[in-house]
Amino acid sequence: MRIANPIYDVVFKYLMEDRESAVLLLSEIIGEEIVELNFHPQESTAEFSGRNRCITVYRLDFAARIRLKEGGYRKVIIEIQKAKFSTDIMRFRRYLGEQYRNRENVYHDEDGNRKALPIISIYFLGHRLRGTDRAVIKVQREYYDGITGEKLSCREEFIESLTYDSFVVQIPSLQQPYRSRLEQLLSIFDQHRKVSDHILEINEEDYPEEYRRLVRRLIRAAAEKQVMDTMDAEDDILEELENMERSIEKHKKKLEEKDKQLDEKDRKLDEQERIIAELKKRLKSSE
Repeated sequence: MRIANPIYDVVFKYLMEDRESAVLLLSEIIGEEIVELNFHPQESTAEFSGRNRCITVYRLDFAARIRLKEGGYRKVIIEIQKAKFSTDIMRFRRYLGEQYRNRENVYHDEDGNRKALPIISIYFLGHRLRGTDRAVIKVQREYYDGITGEKLSCREEFIESLTYDSFVVQIPSLQQPYRSRLEQLLSIFDQHRKVSDHILEINEEDYPEEYRRLVRRLIRAAAEKQVMDTMDAEDDILEELENMERSIEKHKKKLEEKDKQLDEKDRKLDEQERIIAELKKRLKSSE
């Protein structure tokens, strides 16, 4: 059975626009039950390389209501960002700053006071991290006494509003055998199943019934002409970006080589000046 490759922005967005699919995927990743989810797509359109071509860039934001294990609920902002290149880290930082500045990311307590919503960030990476090959990394805050080192069980609104939990999914590290339900679900991103850049081959029966909604959504995406055409456009633009990066890297190497040559000339001049100064000193002492 063939599905559209969700590593592509257009396919990922198509998948996450289905509310039930989004709730299931996000709940499994953060390990908490989401009972309410509102989708707020953030998109911008930019002209590429001064040509009559545009690319629409999406980042996905959700306002979620989570059922707490100890009872009660809490509201959070869930921000999803997806990157194919390690250089996207600066974009991640910029988007996170925008979330903290957004005056709409608040809720009202029982007394009507405005409170900042906590933020949970989920990063889907199309490249490997240098220090670990783990497929899913959970970065969770803990409180400690700075004097004694004692772990604290309390949670403070001030701290919760200024720090955040995050989850990192390294797509290249997803591979069989899948060791957990979450890894089984995320296998819809497994690039080892590619039959082409755009298509993955999977067996729907390998998935629990509750996960098959996501599989079927991706099957439909593969049949959508507009989705497939946009994947082609993504390929073209990424190829041009890669060509630009190679050209820039080549230019940087040339500049570095010139700098080395100049440094070598400076070193030789310094050496010549030292020798001349030494000869002058000897001549003066022999007079």
